[in-house]
Amino acid sequence: MRGDDPPGRPGTACGEQPGTVPDPQAQAPLESRYTEARDTLKAWLDAGVLVADDVPALYVYEQSGTDVLQRGLIGDVGLTDPDQRIILPHEDVMPGPVADRLALMSTTQANLEPIFLLYDGANGTASRLVDEVALHRQPLVSARTEDGLTHRLWAITDPEEIAAINADLHDRQALIADGHHRYATYRVLQRQEHETHLRTGAQPSHGRAGHHGFSQRDDGAEAGHNDAAAQEGRSTAGPWDYGLALLVDTSAYPPDLKAIHRVIPGLPLDEAAARAKGSWRVHDYDDLTQGLAALDEAAEPAFLLAGESGAHLLTDPDPVQLAHAMPPERSGRWNSLNTSVLSEFVMPKVWGMRDDERAVRIVHHDARAAVRLAARSGGTAVILKPLKAEEVLAVAAGGERVPRKSTSFGPKPRTGLVLRTFAID
Repeated sequence: MRGDDPPGRPGTACGEQPGTVPDPQAQAPLESRYTEARDTLKAWLDAGVLVADDVPALYVYEQSGTDVLQRGLIGDVGLTDPDQRIILPHEDVMPGPVADRLALMSTTQANLEPIFLLYDGANGTASRLVDEVALHRQPLVSARTEDGLTHRLWAITDPEEIAAINADLHDRQALIADGHHRYATYRVLQRQEHETHLRTGAQPSHGRAGHHGFSQRDDGAEAGHNDAAAQEGRSTAGPWDYGLALLVDTSAYPPDLKAIHRVIPGLPLDEAAARAKGSWRVHDYDDLTQGLAALDEAAEPAFLLAGESGAHLLTDPDPVQLAHAMPPERSGRWNSLNTSVLSEFVMPKVWGMRDDERAVRIVHHDARAAVRLAARSGGTAVILKPLKAEEVLAVAAGGERVPRKSTSFGPKPRTGLVLRTFAID
């Protein structure tokens, strides 16, 4: 289901018309927010603001702008046991956000936005079809958002094309770029629904959405044919056995992976640099631009400390102290990440603090904004280089998680463009 302009086109996701979203009521009690979201969704469906497409579909989704072009597929992916390592998380999740998203999904019986998955498509059938559709067919939707990006959406409804996409994706593996808490919520909701139907003996309805077919690594069974359903003696999967996702082929559209910087309000810059000299080589710069350029050229691990009084580049850590600080149970890949070195060595061993939300503030992408915040608070900005996507994938493939606030993948799918309701699915 999607917005009703133009009407009657096929698909199985939902999108909103511009101007139809009311201002959020941030002070409303949580329970009323969930029921209000459910009631609003129902009202939009009843009024035709959201219209169910007539036949199953996958969606080609394009985001474009200055130096930005990303295309991918939106549909629902099968949810399988994480131990099969088909869909790989790379960050830990917190119980609070999962509980919040679970209440919202359970109350609305919908996936209100897709998670963001990356996979290596190796110029396969799915990737070629995505480009063919975007280049040669008329989009269903075209809109420009305030960030300067243009968003376009096409529906793939030909059963043969959908089958070819699923066949191509069957043996591939995906990395969660964004949406870890929503993916964890998909899994919790799936378990709850299985338990409910097992107790009541009710059979789930047949889903009719276009499913992406990742395979299980051990036996080749398609992920869309849910393993939990099979273990319970049921051949039919329910709508909760799938989750809405955007899949982007990194070989065709390399991800834009940016750094997340830290600001430590209670740590003066001069003190931070002085305490680092016992274990790091410290290079002093009066000009932030010079410091940023030096960081860009420095070998990892390296960090730029900056604030009101200048900038200091940390390089070449003492190998003995570094090795002693890094956890031996972690892999060499994990221990080599700059965010791992920061969280396990620099923060606790050099400065005597933890990299957590109580002591550290976070600034996405913008190093100069982090420095301005540090200057206003009389503290220190810690500027990092972004991780490489292959580093994140290698850590995730080994079953590990990167430290908190390590990655910021983009561009993320626009919230509200595509929705998925369980009743229609």
